[in-house]
Amino acid sequence: MIRILALVAFLLPASASAQEAEPHMTLPRMAEIVLALDPDAQLSGAGFSLTIDDIPVLIVTDVRANRMRAMVPIRSAETMTAEEMQRVMQANFDSALDARYAVARGQLWGVFLHPFKELERDQFISGVAQTVNVAKTYGSLYTSGAGQFGTGDSSDLQRELIERLLEQGEEI
Repeated sequence: MIRILALVAFLLPASASAQEAEPHMTLPRMAEIVLALDPDAQLSGAGFSLTIDDIPVLIVTDVRANRMRAMVPIRSAETMTAEEMQRVMQANFDSALDARYAVARGQLWGVFLHPFKELERDQFISGVAQTVNVAKTYGSLYTSGAGQFGTGDSSDLQRELIERLLEQGEEI
């Protein structure tokens, strides 16, 4: 029993300091990360417009509601077949992971949603990359690239974008 208490007493300060290691997300911090990903990114209201691998990305924030979303337009949803709609729903279940396919205003989007303040740098960068990946793989693999069930070459190829963007944001 004493050993368990000693272990808990030893690990508790380490876990508390690990949780405090990264500051809460703020708009200036997010801007710094966005500019590391795309130096030509634009601030638009409480959000950003940037381009990753020739894919336009919109980031919308609501600090008071503690929410953010990264969005990538994919195609018109109005002409999607029932089979295409079912396929994106299947992907939302098993291969899109942190990014999701969503429909709004007649458009199919790739979307990453997260509480704003609690968002960590690597989560944000990975979420943006996964959102770009679901747009790039629409019509073929329907995946975010962050993980894949099964084996093959696709997972490694799609993971490259996430790794490259994480490296770009390392110094922040």
